[in-house]
Amino acid sequence: MSDGGLTSGVDDTVAGGDTGHDADRPEGTDRVRADAAARGVAVEIVARPAADSLEAAAALLGLEPSDIVKSLVVKRHDGSFVFALVPGDRQISWAKLRAAVGVNKLSMPSADVALEATGYERGTITPMGSATAWPVVADSRVTGRRVALGAGAHGFSAFVDADELVRAYDATVADISD
Repeated sequence: MSDGGLTSGVDDTVAGGDTGHDADRPEGTDRVRADAAARGVAVEIVARPAADSLEAAAALLGLEPSDIVKSLVVKRHDGSFVFALVPGDRQISWAKLRAAVGVNKLSMPSADVALEATGYERGTITPMGSATAWPVVADSRVTGRRVALGAGAHGFSAFVDADELVRAYDATVADISD
């Protein structure tokens, strides 16, 4: 996959090679693009082929499984949320994440609560363009590479430089996975 417009700002490439803004583009990807642009994060949104496993998805995208980053919305005991960015081939370590966030209790919200908190359905969640700009905690293994994550709509992935993402969202970087 080419780094095409990633060094010059937001790349308008979408499925089928269309460029520019069209009425058929999912609303979620527009939110991702607008927020990324406002924060100076170069993003390339591409069609995500269907796959039956993480390994198959990574192969179709020309990535390693660890380069697909899961954006998980996690609920704090006080009702607020945090985004946890974890490599696709790893799982959240609840003890490590609680330590990084500085709380004693965290949980995964229901799909409806996650949608209400972010404006995105599960499988499309990303901090970019979230309905609320919740704090971001990125696993230390995410940094230093180009990664793919949710793009705000089913069937799409957002490719970004992880270090740009961390900077733009003032993310905490910590070992939060097993």
